[in-house]
Order: sequence, then structure tokens, then C-alpha cells
Amino acid sequence: MFLQKFQNVISNREIVLKEFMQSDILIIGTGLAGCTSALILADQGLNVILVTKSFDIEETNTREAQGGIIFQGQADPSLLEKDIFKAGSMINNKKAVKILASEGPQSIKKLLIDKLQINFTKDKKGELHLTREAGHSTRRIIHVNDQTGLAIEKAFVKKLRTYPNIKVFPNHTLIDLLTLPYHLKNSLSYDDKTCCVGAYVLDNEKKKVEIFLAKKIILATGGVGQLYLRTCNPKIARGDGLVAAYRAGAKLENIEYIQFHPTSLYHHQVSNFLITEALRGEGAQLKNQQGQQFMKKYHSRGSLAPRDIVSRAIFEEMLKTGEQYVLLDAASYIKADRLKKMFPHIYKTCLKYGIDIIREPIPVAPTAHYFCGGVKVDTFGRTNIDNLYAIGEVSATGVHGANRLASTSLLECLVWGKRAAENILKTINKEKIINRQLIKPWNYTHTINKIDDALIQQDWFLIKSIMWNYVGIIRTEKRLKRAVDDLTHLDKEIDFFYRDVLVCDDLIGLRNGVKAALLIAKAALKNKTSLGCHYLKSP
Repeated sequence: MFLQKFQNVISNREIVLKEFMQSDILIIGTGLAGCTSALILADQGLNVILVTKSFDIEETNTREAQGGIIFQGQADPSLLEKDIFKAGSMINNKKAVKILASEGPQSIKKLLIDKLQINFTKDKKGELHLTREAGHSTRRIIHVNDQTGLAIEKAFVKKLRTYPNIKVFPNHTLIDLLTLPYHLKNSLSYDDKTCCVGAYVLDNEKKKVEIFLAKKIILATGGVGQLYLRTCNPKIARGDGLVAAYRAGAKLENIEYIQFHPTSLYHHQVSNFLITEALRGEGAQLKNQQGQQFMKKYHSRGSLAPRDIVSRAIFEEMLKTGEQYVLLDAASYIKADRLKKMFPHIYKTCLKYGIDIIREPIPVAPTAHYFCGGVKVDTFGRTNIDNLYAIGEVSATGVHGANRLASTSLLECLVWGKRAAENILKTINKEKIINRQLIKPWNYTHTINKIDDALIQQDWFLIKSIMWNYVGIIRTEKRLKRAVDDLTHLDKEIDFFYRDVLVCDDLIGLRNGVKAALLIAKAALKNKTSLGCHYLKSP
């Protein structure tokens, strides 16, 4: 509608220049959320481009999800809503929670079970096996042993590869979103609401910046775990989509709420291996290194308390004893055969590092895990910028409130990936792709062609240390003020560095990482109410 004033619109079915790509839909990110939208939209004949900075399109936060995805089974949806609200400290968006609980089972049945035919784990009767995780009042989570995310990701990617109208661009990094009027050569001719029309994307192999244009743009870039010293997130989770949306003028919400998973494997050879909460759901207990259970001191549900409480409890126990980890004892509470059958990936991985979980407890410690806030969206994933959607972990639907209930993340990706696609199908015929000639070309401003790796590594170490120590599991006003001061200075230094050096993925990530960290620290400092994942300790 608002682009009709621009003439000479380019056909949306062709790639007309080496450095210019166009499609009906541009999706940035290849996890469950982005793949869900891509599948639904491609089914309706639309041209879809999927972009990921990873060489491997399966390298996503989705792939790392072990525990499972919520499926109602015999449970009343209203009970799930209560559990989500309780975990989220009652600041969740009521409408979003109701949508998740009511539409979730149907979405799983239609897309994951019927269309993709994912082989979820069955019980002895041949029914879907339901497990339980922390914060849940009943068993309602389906899974594929202890590698649910991997099974879902592989199934989606395999299916998407069969569509000729889906093009995937791996090893391509989002730099910035293209918006009108900002990226118009003649912005004075434009007087409508801010609108997203595409993105500047770096081809990491050719070291060239390409312009991608589309009628609708979907951000599905995941979370921010790599801002912290310890995280179970893959290397791609550094806040690229969040910061690109922020620079474009998108509203952010609840970004101070960073969920720490209580139990990642503590071992000097591995830093990001998660020990799923489902292990505790099946009976495993947390103990200190003296073999004493301690969780009942902190919550009536013990080891199955909500994640923020368990993480803080472990953190406090570690502070009291001066030790670097606690123990998760499955061997004493779950039969060996059951452990090996239900958790084969955890069993094999721990054994690789000399830990036999059927005979001894697992050393564990908290790790940065999930981003409860993000780019503010409505119930269809729409941002405040026309034609720009955000889905999955990068978005703030309001489902999670101050703390995410276990296994809601994959379900949120599925439901909002579907809702965003359905909304796009209703409105896309009104849109046209803007003429490439009206958009500003990428401006190469660098004077230095080769990046200094030592500077990149040191700056990342500073960011991660600041976030872990000052904006971590337990926060204080003094720590947050120090974080904002230090990150503000670092942000300015990195911005100068960014303008002088030839653009590359490492530099883009550093620029986005420090900005994301600063935005989160500022939001945490502004919020004086201690709630959920944002835990403020009195001095």
C-alpha cells in the first residue's frame, strides 16, 4: 500500500544482481520459529529466503533443546496457564499465555506429528510418553529421548530442502535492517510510517555486503546467551537480531529477564552442555558436595522448583562452600536401564568425560540459558515497524513474564511461527517490493582490511565478565551501575573500531554483543522491582 507511490517495482521472482536478492519473504534465522513460518508460507507458493550466519543451517538454539515440548495430554489447558503465570511471577501477557495453551496441542499435532512425522518417545502402551519438568504441576511434556530439539530441527530442515521456492543462504550475517525512510536515497519523498523492506547482509565467503529485499521480513535470530561467561547456547546466540531491530526503531520489552538454567555440566573440557530438567522430573536430586540435599531450604518443590529459584539456590550453596559446582544425583533415584533409555545423549556425553551417571552424581552449575524478553510483538509476531515480524527467542510475546516455564520455548516458536505466517498470508498481496535503485548502497568506510583477533577476544572477555559478575544470577544496584558505566565506554570504543575495519562476522557480532549487553544492563538498572530472573539483592 505505502510503497505504491514508488514506481518501477522489480519482479519478486528474480535475482537480478549478484549483490541483490529479493523474495516474497525474508526470514533471518533457521531455528524452529523461522522454519515453521518458512514451511507454511512456502506451502502457499510464496518465495522464501532463509538466512543464517552459521555454515550449518541446523546450528540453532532449537537443536540444543533437550527436554521436550509441552503437549497437553490429559491435562486441562487452564492448569498449564496457571503454571506459566506462576513461573513468570504473574507479569505474563494473559492473552499470549491463553493462545499458547489453547493452540499449542493442535499445532504440534498438525505440524510436528502429522506433517513432519517426528517420532516422539512412546511409553509401554505405545502412547506418547509424558514427562515433567520444574514448575509443572503435572506430566505434559513430550520428547524424543533427551534430544528433542535436534530431532525437530533435522525434520524441518529435511522437509524445507524439498521446496524449490525456498532458498537458504548459510554463512550470511545480518548487519542491519533496511527501513523507510532511513535507507532511501531521497528520504524527503517519504512521509508514511516506518517500514521494513529488507536487510544489509554480509556474504562471509565473498566478504561482500548484499542487499536483500522482501515484502515481509521475519526476525528469528534466537537469544543472547553468548553475552555470558557460562552458557549452553551456541556461538550464534549473541543478540544480532535484537540489536538490528533496536537500531531500526523496534520497541524492546522485558530484556532484563535472563533465565539461567540450574544444571549444565561442570567440566574443564566442556562449557555448554546442558543437563536437562527432565532428569529432575524423573526423580534426580540436587545435593551439595557433602551429599546433602539442600533445595527444600529454598522451595517446597525442592529440586523441581522454578528455574530462577533453583539457579539462585545453587549459586548461594556454592558461595557458602566456596565450591564451583554442586551435584545432581540420578543414580540413587532412577534405575540404570531407565536412565540409559530415557537420557542416552546425556549418558554418552557424560561418559565421554569420565562421568558414569548410572553410578555417580553429575557435577553441575548454573549457566545462561534463555532470553525471556526481546523485540516487543503482538499476538501475530508483528513489531511496531510495518512489515517486520519477530518470532521465537528474539521476540517478547509476553508468554514468559519474569521467568520461563520449562519447555514452553519450543512451543512458543511453533505457535508464533505459525501465527506470523498466517497473518502474512492475509496481508502480503497488498505489498510490493521496493525498487532497488531507491535504496542507499552499502557504504564501505573501512581503512583497515584485517581485523586484530586479540582485540576481538579481549573485548568479548570483558563483555562476558561484566555480564556474568554484574548482570547475572544475583544483581545489586551498585553492580548494575558499574556494568552500565563499563559497557558504555566499551560500546563507544567498539563503534569507532567498527567504522575503521573491513566488516566481518566477528566484528558485527562484537558490535551487537556490546550493544545488547548495554541495553540489558540499562533495563536491569531501571527496574527496581526484584522479580523472577531479575533478582536484586539488598546491599
